[in-house]
Amino acid sequence: MAFNTILTVCTDADLLNVTLDHAAELATAQDAHLDVMCLGVDRTQTGYYYAGANAMVLQEALTRAQAEAEELEKLARARLNNVECRWGLESGVAQLADIGRHVAARARFTDLVVLPKPYGDDHGIELEPVLEGALFQGQVPVLVVPDDVTPPANPKRIVIGWNESSEALRAVRAALPALQQADAVHVVVIDPPKHGPNRSDPGGALSQFLARHGVKAEIDVLSKTMPRVSDVMQRHVADVDADMIVMGAYGHSRFREAILGGATRNMLEHAKVAVFMAH
Repeated sequence: MAFNTILTVCTDADLLNVTLDHAAELATAQDAHLDVMCLGVDRTQTGYYYAGANAMVLQEALTRAQAEAEELEKLARARLNNVECRWGLESGVAQLADIGRHVAARARFTDLVVLPKPYGDDHGIELEPVLEGALFQGQVPVLVVPDDVTPPANPKRIVIGWNESSEALRAVRAALPALQQADAVHVVVIDPPKHGPNRSDPGGALSQFLARHGVKAEIDVLSKTMPRVSDVMQRHVADVDADMIVMGAYGHSRFREAILGGATRNMLEHAKVAVFMAH
C-alpha cells in the first residue's frame, strides 16, 4: 500500500500498546510517517449534568482528563522509542461530544487512520466517535484492526463487499494500492437485485474497472443464507482465507445503525481480520 502519512489515536491506556504496535508496524512496512494523538477524554455531558453542579465539579473532570492525556503521552513515548518508523506525538484533552472534531482536524492531512475495533469488552464509548470523526469529518479511509490481529502491510487475499453504493466505490478507490499488490481479490455480491442495469452481470463494471488497474479480481455472487449480510461476508472471508476486507462504511444513518444495527456495525463487532473502510 502507498500511504505516506498514517495516523492513530490513543484514548485508553489498556489499548495503547496494541494500537501503537499495529500502526507502527504498518508505518514501518510502508516507510510512512506515523502521527499519534493521545487524548484524555472528558466524559461528562455538561448539558445533562445534575442540578447544583458547579464549576469545581466540571474543573475536576477536566483535570482528570488532562492527567489521563499526560499518562497516555508518557506511555506512548516509551513504546514509540522502540519502533523503526518516523513518528510524531501530540496530546490533549477533548470532551466526548467534541472528540470527532479533534480527530478530523488531524485526519484530514493524513492518508490512512489505523484504529482498534470500536466495539467489544473493555472498549470505551469514545472509540466510536473517534472512528466516525475520521470517516465523516476527516474524509479519510480507516483501517480497523482487531486487538489480536497483525495488520497486513501487503495483504495477499482481499475481499471487497460490493453493493453498488458510493461508499463501497470510495473504499475500493482508496484501497487500490493494496488491491494492486494482492494475489487474489474477491468481489463479493450478496443477493444482487433481480431488476436493474447490472442484473445480468453483478459486479461486472467494478471487475472491469479493477482489471484496468491491474487488479486480479473475481466475482463471488452469494445468497443471503444467514440472518445478516455481515455474517455471510464473515463466513466467506474465512472460506477464502482473506486477510483484509474492503467495504463502504455506514450506508444507513449512524443513528439507525446504533439503534437497529447494520452491516458496518455488525462487521466491526465480529471482524476477525483487518477492515479497510471509507465513507
